[in-house]
Amino acid sequence: MQLFSLLAASPLLAVVFIAIISLMIGSFLNVVILRLPIMMFREWKRDTLEMDTTLPKHPALDNLDQPFNLLKPDSHCPKCGAKVRAWQNIPVISWLLLKGKCKSCGEPISVRYPIVELATAVLSAALIIQFPWGWPLAAMLVFTWLLLAMSVIDIDYQILPDTLTLGLLWIGLLVNSQGLFTDLSDAVYGAAAGYLALWSVYWIFKLLTGKEGMGFGDFKLLAALGAWLGISALPVIILLSSVVGAVVGIAGILILGRDKNVPIPFGPYLAAAGWIAAMWGDDLTRWYLGSL
Repeated sequence: MQLFSLLAASPLLAVVFIAIISLMIGSFLNVVILRLPIMMFREWKRDTLEMDTTLPKHPALDNLDQPFNLLKPDSHCPKCGAKVRAWQNIPVISWLLLKGKCKSCGEPISVRYPIVELATAVLSAALIIQFPWGWPLAAMLVFTWLLLAMSVIDIDYQILPDTLTLGLLWIGLLVNSQGLFTDLSDAVYGAAAGYLALWSVYWIFKLLTGKEGMGFGDFKLLAALGAWLGISALPVIILLSSVVGAVVGIAGILILGRDKNVPIPFGPYLAAAGWIAAMWGDDLTRWYLGSL
């Protein structure tokens, strides 16, 4: 308790503390990002053999009898199988000490691991700008971590696991049952409106074009954001995510020569917009209304 009192009295110390804790959380998020989709694919493969051709290549999908979850098997090099020692698993520092390579075989270690860890630390520490030490800050840390994990998974596989989206939704309703960010009725209406907003766009687009413009995970993610921030935050979130998504998509086509028929995951844009709305949503709304 004395530590918490000290952190509450010193914003600088709180930032350092949050950053260090979040670096470790970021290391765990890397495990979630890597393993949770494979765990889902294993379940799908058990359910039907017809999906084999759509599944990614991964050793865990070749032998369904071997345990594979967030804890087992132990972290190891995918090429040589060497176990990752404790000192090799220190966030960011280990990657730098190893020079981005496996100590045993020299296989490159993706730079994305330290990037995710650093992003977790920076985004988490930035929360102290708007949320002083207390329960709102603790809740927003969980909010940030889940959004980051979902974003990277969606970039990799274009899926948003129900474990994360629905978990985020229920946590949002629970924290707002105590009025942490909005009242419970606003949270419930926000969840319902968030889901129905993208559900309606999905079906209108499909009826007009015969194509699916987004996945059902996007509906659930926007519902979760509505549950956390209330129905009034949805216009800002939808506007921000749509504008950024359109700009990035067009830039990818014009600058990088990306095939316009290749689907772009919308989850990361929703997640980024939701995080920005949590931080500065009221200011953005006032600015927008004022500019009109």
